[in-house]
Amino acid sequence: MTLLAAYVVCLGAIVGSFLNVCIVRWPKDESVVRPRSKCPHCQHGIAWYDNVPVVSWLLRRGRCRHCAAPIAWRYPAVEVATAGLWYGAWVLFGPSVTMVRVAIASSLLFGIAVTDLRDYVIPDGFTVTGFLLAMLASVVGLFLWESGPFAGPWDALVGACTGAGLIAIIGWLGEVALRKEAMGQGDVTLMAFIGALVGPGRALLTVMLAAALASVVFLLLVAPIGWLRARRRGESYTLPLVPFGVFLAPAGLVALLWGTSIIGWYLGMFFPAL
Repeated sequence: MTLLAAYVVCLGAIVGSFLNVCIVRWPKDESVVRPRSKCPHCQHGIAWYDNVPVVSWLLRRGRCRHCAAPIAWRYPAVEVATAGLWYGAWVLFGPSVTMVRVAIASSLLFGIAVTDLRDYVIPDGFTVTGFLLAMLASVVGLFLWESGPFAGPWDALVGACTGAGLIAIIGWLGEVALRKEAMGQGDVTLMAFIGALVGPGRALLTVMLAAALASVVFLLLVAPIGWLRARRRGESYTLPLVPFGVFLAPAGLVALLWGTSIIGWYLGMFFPAL
């Protein structure tokens, strides 16, 4: 690993540390700037030397310096995963504006997935920030002649409308069929963000991939395990609420990086004359 690549990995870990703050605070409508990070058990402020990504957690053996209470492994896991996303962007695109755009977009999508899985909510702090950055970057990339896998300004706008509109319609149909809320507003704003990244065609692909992934995970994993547990307790089983953002976020990243190839393969398989 080169020195510059190591710097990218360290920068990704730092971004992951900030993501941890956003994941914890944004669902509670708290500021991510102040106050500084504190132990969730004793509420003692965490000094900078105890807040170095991954390293501090390992040195303290996953415990608070002041009360010795355990600090969840999720914190270093998010930092390591985000560092991996930044390194992956480096491997794919090298030192470029596109690499930075992919790294930031993937970090936001990862933060969204973790937050939705943890709290069943997608904060506007992630999606609105992502949408505005995506629209701004589409214009900047146009002037720099470096758009990479991202949609141009017009496609970004159409993609945002397409993604948000499609999810809103699916949510409405689900609400009519199930007589309860089927899709949260956070999913709508998330698809506006993803649509601004990938454009209209890959926005549709994102929803299809997410639906397929969610179906596989819930029908083959979540539902059987939940049914068995309920049966052991002698209780009836009902499917839990689906945090769809957990599936939309990775599907959006796949659509961004490989969506054009997937669509080309699909069209070539069913419409070889095209």
